[in-house]
Amino acid sequence: MGITILGIESSCDDTGAAVIRDGILLSNVLASQKVHEEYGGVVPELASRAHQQNIVPVVDSAIRRAGIDKSDITAIAFTRGPGLLGSLLVGTSFAKGLSLGLRVPIVDVNHLHGHVLSHFVRENESDEVPGYPFLCLLVSGGNSQIILVRNYDDMEILGQTIDDAAGEAFDKCAKVMGLPYPGGPHIDRLAAEGDPKRFKFAKPHIPGLDYSFSGLKTSFLYTLRDAVKDNPDFISRNMADLAASLQATIIDILIDKLDKAVKQTGVKTVAIGGGVSANSGVRNAVADYCCRHRLKAFIPKRSFTTDNAAMVAIAGYYKFLSKEFCPYDAAPFARVSL
Repeated sequence: MGITILGIESSCDDTGAAVIRDGILLSNVLASQKVHEEYGGVVPELASRAHQQNIVPVVDSAIRRAGIDKSDITAIAFTRGPGLLGSLLVGTSFAKGLSLGLRVPIVDVNHLHGHVLSHFVRENESDEVPGYPFLCLLVSGGNSQIILVRNYDDMEILGQTIDDAAGEAFDKCAKVMGLPYPGGPHIDRLAAEGDPKRFKFAKPHIPGLDYSFSGLKTSFLYTLRDAVKDNPDFISRNMADLAASLQATIIDILIDKLDKAVKQTGVKTVAIGGGVSANSGVRNAVADYCCRHRLKAFIPKRSFTTDNAAMVAIAGYYKFLSKEFCPYDAAPFARVSL
């Protein structure tokens, strides 16, 4: 019958469930929460309440779409952290309750670990996956990291943000421009129509492989503040160029550190992951960089870049093979490294 893993994701504002059998994805269901848009960001209490409403129908849908019965489930993988505690608690509690009812083990998954291993989610037997070792540029709303991946359970963070993450820079700058939340996709759309060289924003000079986006954000805000004083319509008239210049600056910062990591490690395979890896500019820049330097590039499908349960299921699959089960007294956690 094979090893069938039910994955559950509830770290932030998306409720996800997926089923993987022997490493092959059978279903991947996601329920997004629109309630946060009017607040310009995720409201933790509203997120946890929405998870409570969504988790049963989402899990049921994932099982039905996979064409299996609950009795076919070998183990349940769930996101234990990092993330919003209330949201994580919903997923953790549900996974524990279901595992007791089905009498199958549970496997806890680190959310960031899942993003890295999303490249191992296969929809067909022929799908290619990265070979070890490889570098993963993990970029999301809360994290910007360069990770050396030696194995599924052997990862080393070579560099990470010391303040804001790339996703935060996109969203916060988009908010100042008057764009809806989340702002990143709107910046991406507008950037395709603008001139990336029109505006110059500050770039950090951080030693080593660590990132910083706080200075860029401040530079962007000051540029808009000073320009609007003399021209109230400045933002609306220059929306596309502002978006293109902001995106180009963030990409330059990301690629510069990635290049240093490649030269430092000598690794020949590069992958990207996390919500910001859905950005068209970031995807193209990494692909172009790898092409120029004759590196193997792994660019995930957009459905595997944002928070999803497929990555939780595949991470849980590998932990199950190593018999790394989770005790029932394990509590979710808000912050932790890989």
